[in-house]
Amino acid sequence: MIRVVLFLVAVAIVAIGAAWLADQPGEASITWFGYHVEPPVPLLIAAIAIVAILLWSLVRVVIRAPRRLAHGLRERSSERGFRAISRGLIAIGAGDVRAARRFAGEARRYAGDEPLALLLAAQTAQLAGNRAAAELTFRKMADHAETRLLGLHGLYVEAQRKNDMAAARAAAEEAVKANPAVTWAAQAVLDFRCAQGDWAGALAALDSRMKSGLADKATYRRSRAVLLTARALSGEDRESARADVLEAVKLSPGLVPAAALAGRLLAEAGETRKAGKLLEAAWRLNPHPDLAETYAHVRPGDSARDRLARVQALAKQGGSDPEGMLAVARAAIDAREFAVARAALGPLTASPSQRVALMMAEVEEGDTADVGRAREWMARALHATRDPAWTADGLISDKWLPVSPATGKLDAFQWKVPLADLNPPGHVIEQGAHAEAAAPDREPAPSFGAAADEDAPEFDGPPSRMPSREDTLPAVVPRRAAAPDTQAVDRIIPLVHSPDDPGPDAELAQDPAPEPPAQEGWWRFKSLFR
Repeated sequence: MIRVVLFLVAVAIVAIGAAWLADQPGEASITWFGYHVEPPVPLLIAAIAIVAILLWSLVRVVIRAPRRLAHGLRERSSERGFRAISRGLIAIGAGDVRAARRFAGEARRYAGDEPLALLLAAQTAQLAGNRAAAELTFRKMADHAETRLLGLHGLYVEAQRKNDMAAARAAAEEAVKANPAVTWAAQAVLDFRCAQGDWAGALAALDSRMKSGLADKATYRRSRAVLLTARALSGEDRESARADVLEAVKLSPGLVPAAALAGRLLAEAGETRKAGKLLEAAWRLNPHPDLAETYAHVRPGDSARDRLARVQALAKQGGSDPEGMLAVARAAIDAREFAVARAALGPLTASPSQRVALMMAEVEEGDTADVGRAREWMARALHATRDPAWTADGLISDKWLPVSPATGKLDAFQWKVPLADLNPPGHVIEQGAHAEAAAPDREPAPSFGAAADEDAPEFDGPPSRMPSREDTLPAVVPRRAAAPDTQAVDRIIPLVHSPDDPGPDAELAQDPAPEPPAQEGWWRFKSLFR
């Protein structure tokens, strides 16, 4: 509406001016190059105005011609450069090294140091195996603000490929300083600090991940509990360790190492009642032999029979869980109550595990002194199923560790039967001797002397000591079939999303719409009437 009014006002002014000029009498006399004219004054004024406009337009065209020509050449070069970048990225995806090199050269010639041109050059070098050129390009990208994160990600990948963990950590730390919400960098910093035992730094990295929205609340609580437990286990200050582990138990009540350590520290401080309640709560959530052992010794001065009674009360809170039966049997054997131990182990002897068989051997030797039956249970222990153990990434440890030695993953150890998750469901085709020959890395079953391969081993005399779980379970046993390939690194940076993308749940920044070029001259006046 305003434009219509302005248009009408302008038309009225022009009409009034034209009428005024028409009403003004007068003539002008012009003699030029032998010609003589006497035009009316209004016509002369109009002619002068038209000539002035035409001359001014011609001058502007001449003045702007070099700039427009240069702009056109730049646009053409930019278009050819981005076309080369597009074709080069497609060639990289197809694995065509020759085409990628050709288009990378065109992109460098026409696009210069454009971010996508640098990325194409770096990925072409990676695809061709030219690590030095790739690293040099990524360093150039890291020196510019808009490609800094992309360059640091490339340097991180190249450092991983060279197994240069110091350089990889430096790149990740620098990327986190530039943007704490970068997923790969935040995770890498956390993993590096955990691998080096820097638990305070790992806690700070975890808090930063939580503030940046890279971790959900449940994962954050569990990971923080694991880190606090790790710091408490490695610390020498009992007060600080107790504060850390109590916070860990609040964050994750079912975390067995935290509950067991908290029970021991509270018992040492004389808070036996609080220690007992904490262990009972953890047992109800996750029955574990470490909890039963700590609960049995929560009062150092108690006798073996008192410990047995306490463990029996604890086992009742776990229902019919096998760990409760095993805990009662262990306490009963220590108290020389073999009848109680036999009764506790009775439901488990139909399909005994190694722990059940070894305990039954102890019961037979201590209760009836029947060496033959003890030997029989010892032989069954050699071929019995494995008991649950702390397992992570194909490694078995006799104690809980906060970080996997194979992959550096936090909270990787789980209490389960080793390699149980590798057994495929359903029927399995037997390979026979060919399968045995194809698996040279398979380790032999644990043995005792020369009786490892016999069904009924003969001993020179009665065993002086029954082997325990520690005798049949090495500290850390590698299982190469289950260990992941820790050296597997992407050949190039994946193009699924930009390396500095905070993830699929983050909001994508919208580029502002380009502003129209500033209007000059008569075009400004014309824009008022659009």
